[in-house]
Amino acid sequence: MKILVVIPSVGSVYGGPSKSVVELTKAIGIQGIEVDIVTTTANGDHQLDVPLLTWIRENEYRIQYFPYISQGDYKFSFKLTKWLYAHVKDYNLVHTNAIFSLTNIPAYWACQKYNIPYLITPRGMLQSWALSYKAGKKKIYYSLLEKPAINRSNGIQILATAEKDEVQALNLKPPLFIIPNGVNKENFENLPSSSLFLEQFPEAKNKQLILFLGRIDPKKGLDLLAPAFANVHQKFSNIHLIIAGPDNVGYLTTAKKYFQDLDCLSAVTFTGILTGEIKYSALSAANIYVAPSYSEGFSMSILEGMASGLPCIFTTGCNFPEAGEANAAYVVDINSGSIEKALITCLENPEEAKKMGDRAKEFIFDNYTWDKIAKKLIKVYQKIINERYTKKMS
Repeated sequence: MKILVVIPSVGSVYGGPSKSVVELTKAIGIQGIEVDIVTTTANGDHQLDVPLLTWIRENEYRIQYFPYISQGDYKFSFKLTKWLYAHVKDYNLVHTNAIFSLTNIPAYWACQKYNIPYLITPRGMLQSWALSYKAGKKKIYYSLLEKPAINRSNGIQILATAEKDEVQALNLKPPLFIIPNGVNKENFENLPSSSLFLEQFPEAKNKQLILFLGRIDPKKGLDLLAPAFANVHQKFSNIHLIIAGPDNVGYLTTAKKYFQDLDCLSAVTFTGILTGEIKYSALSAANIYVAPSYSEGFSMSILEGMASGLPCIFTTGCNFPEAGEANAAYVVDINSGSIEKALITCLENPEEAKKMGDRAKEFIFDNYTWDKIAKKLIKVYQKIINERYTKKMS
């Protein structure tokens, strides 16, 4: 089995979706599957400093980067398009990630031309909130380009049960496969000391830290978190909010103003993107994790917060009701009052919060590690390939 993974970018500024594709590809490679990634050098306002138009061999997979041009939110690569038309026929299956991406359209068309099966992972972009955001141009794009390509695909990978319900409402033709994101267990079994993070951000020392780990983006619900945090801070003056994530849509000024207008910006630190050791150090330093999102596919950072043993608070928009059903997290309604109430509960009951964090870690290790996820996805790949072979022979 030879699989091609297509994604617009693996740049770190795009957060969990890009990271999850790389981690899943690694896990598939570890299972003995031959797998390649093709992508562009996009990374927000900058480009990745990587060799172009040549395979880079990682331990478990190969990756090749292509130059691109951009216009507003859209990116296109002529060289990647040419490569796809020349090489998709070398693979048994093509797996595309994200929609509303001009990078992926040629992959669909090349697969259709050479009768290569393809699987699409929208990564939350077919949910109602995502479709309604900048709805005007999305509606045209979806009708003319995306929907026809989706309907000719061999399947849609859905990351969560709630996402499945919303995608089913669109009356698309392909079968849906629920396969979530995961974590690497070894990264969370022994987190590094909090000192690395606290030395870089000394204002967080000797504070009870609430950690938001995600992109600075309208859908992430910082407008909901600000009033919740402001009210809680009046009651618990020793708390400090860490907002750790990149601003790749120019939303940072607006986000800061939410807290400034409520007179609590001095108790908030915007760190920018945290990766590697310092991110794990931030998770070690934190007391509570919060994700107030309006909409998510299946959040990598929530999995990381839970795998770190933190009491986690996140909204129903994060599509993870299973965590609440397992009593492993507080899953709250999408409003400031519910977020505030959960924060107060954690702060007033630290022992119970710690027990919840312990349950969260066990829950993630038992159900959401990349090795388990990769095995599920490989079965889907094999099913699609076998069906295509059977159809070809009949």
